[in-house]
Formats: sequence, structure tokens, C-alpha cells
Amino acid sequence: MASPFARRFTVEGGKSVSLAKIDPRDESAFESKEKAKAEIAKDAEAINQLQDCLYAEGRRSLLVVLQGMDCSGKDGTVRAVFNTCGPIGVEVTPFKVPSAEERAHDFLWRVHKAAPPKGIIGIFNRSHYEDVLVVKVKKLAKPEDIERRYEEINNFEKLLSDHGTRILKFMLHISKDEQAERLRERVTDPKKFWKFNPSDLEDRKLWPHFMDAYETALKRCSPAHAPWHVIPADRNWVRNAAIARIVRETLEDMAPKYPKPDGWDPKKVVIE
Repeated sequence: MASPFARRFTVEGGKSVSLAKIDPRDESAFESKEKAKAEIAKDAEAINQLQDCLYAEGRRSLLVVLQGMDCSGKDGTVRAVFNTCGPIGVEVTPFKVPSAEERAHDFLWRVHKAAPPKGIIGIFNRSHYEDVLVVKVKKLAKPEDIERRYEEINNFEKLLSDHGTRILKFMLHISKDEQAERLRERVTDPKKFWKFNPSDLEDRKLWPHFMDAYETALKRCSPAHAPWHVIPADRNWVRNAAIARIVRETLEDMAPKYPKPDGWDPKKVVIE
């Protein structure tokens, strides 16, 4: 059950979404920048403890999907929210251009392989939604094939949910102006040169088409068991604080527990 905090960002499935009406610089969810940053640290530590229980319990998993335009902060979110966690129970999968082997299978083949096993928090840096976003905008597949994918994605996420995977999907909503600032940093700061890809500039030219594609995906693929959250991403601290809190609250709702001894009594164990 989504918390009141999460619901302020949650997309109700089947309802139209206008990203132009959602302020990517909105910080009204938080009292101040300083308090929000302090809460990020507290939430990250709570996530670490809950993740430890989830791993020990070994019965369920959590999938966190991070999707957004270039420079929206997917990598930064992972660092801020999950770096406190131990490395054993967290898996991060970045989805890049499909390989020849991946293209030889259905579009969900590589995604299903990366779905988190029981006890694991899985984080998708980009995801299966690339196949109804960039593939759609750049016309890399037939329209009828893309149209079919919305239902296939919903069925895939329902399968994961039915088998014990809780799903959180975050659309990092960045403005075109803020993206421009971050791209300029990538071409002026030598430490960020490696982040720049000239093709990002081509995608900027298609910005309205990407927003249309996102709005369609948000409307058609946000069921109660796998909801989308549109997170203002122009301010890193807002983005990180919102996602950290929603992840923590979701894990608290899952309430993982350390398992009790199976077939032995700790009080009777003697270690000499």
C-alpha cells in the first residue's frame, strides 16, 4: 500500500499524464534542503538494515526501475540511495544498446535474466521501457510491434509481482534547460568528459517526441502492483530524498524478518 508521501508522485494507471504540468524543480515535498539531505542519510541507513533482513529472509525481492532522459541522475540516485547497502544483497543492471545475442531474442529476454532473485534489491539503470521510448521515438521497430509491447510489459511485471518481486518505477523528470546545463558540464569538466556522448545532442532535438512517449508509457503501464512515480529531478537533493523515502517506506511495508532457526535451538548449542 503506497504511503501518502509516495502517492503525491504516483501515476494512476490509465489516466493521462502531462509532464509539462509537473514542475521538475518542485521542492514542496520537503521543508528545506538541509533537512532533506539529513533524511537521505537516515533513509539510506534504514534501507541498508531492511535490505539485510530481506537478504536473510530470502523469500521476496525488490525491483527499482530508474528511467529518465540523459543527465537526469540515474547514477547519482544509485549512489545516494543504495551505496550504504552491503554489496551482497544489491544488484545494479545498466541497460545499454542490445547486443547481437540480445537482439536475437524477444525484447524482454535480457530483462528477465536481470530480474532480482529472492532476497535481492535489483536496480535497473534504464530498463525494458527503452523499447517503448527510444525504440519508438527513433522508429527502430514497427509501430504494431511497439504497440503490443505495452501489454507485454504489463504481463511481465505482473509475473514478477506474482512471484514475490515488489516493483517501484521512477521516472526522473528533468527539464530541457537543466539537461543543457549538465551537458555543458560534461564538455567543460575533464573529469566528466567520459560521460558525454555526442548522440545525446541528437536526442535533445527529439525532446517533444520523448515526452510524448514517456506520457504514453506512464499512462499505460502503471498498475497498482508496479506503479510509476514521476520524481522532480532538476534538483539532485529532491530527487534523492524522494526516492530514498519511497524505497524505505516500501521495504518497511514489506516488513522482512530475520528467519528463526530451523530445526535447532540456539540455547542448546555449545561451542567449545
